[in-house]
Amino acid sequence: MKERNIVMLIHPTIDEMQALGLAGMAAAYRQLAEQDNAADLSRDEWLGLMLDRETAMRADRRLTNRLATAKLRFIDACIEDIDFAARRGLDRRNTLQLAQGAWLKAHENLIITGLTGTGKTWLACALGRQAARLDHSVLYLRMPRLFEVVAWPVSTVASRASSISSRVSSCSSSTTGAPTPSTTSSASISSKSSKSATGANPPS
Repeated sequence: MKERNIVMLIHPTIDEMQALGLAGMAAAYRQLAEQDNAADLSRDEWLGLMLDRETAMRADRRLTNRLATAKLRFIDACIEDIDFAARRGLDRRNTLQLAQGAWLKAHENLIITGLTGTGKTWLACALGRQAARLDHSVLYLRMPRLFEVVAWPVSTVASRASSISSRVSSCSSSTTGAPTPSTTSSASISSKSSKSATGANPPS
């Protein structure tokens, strides 16, 4: 009877949390209440665990929404799956440094170059996912579409501002064009505000 009373008492609190949009806290509160050692935890520990769950759930929800909006061509591409062993001139240190996102905060541009079929688009999508993880808005556009957006009149851009975030990080790459003279090209910084890296195929 005592266990039933505890379950009945926590239901109103859980309902209020869910009504306030605190689904993470509600889930953590339910799990904590069902643990045998729940009474051994202090109020601060309960609150800390509940807040941690709420923060994690909101971060996951933001990432899911950003990736859905980004419309990446390769939705499963990620930095962790890059094959640095392949001989394509991809610099591990430079790539992992780019994954930290300092270039995003500095409002720099990233240009990925390489032969057709070397995985430039996949790498762009991996960097796009990483940008979303770092809480940046991402939008995948092919070059023809990007040029159309850039050519929009100011009035048109303003009218579409409600549907496209003003902090869009465009991760796009060209998958067509004549091959470059060299078989590989190493990563380099092409200018003060633009960095260049070679493409890599997705892992097999």
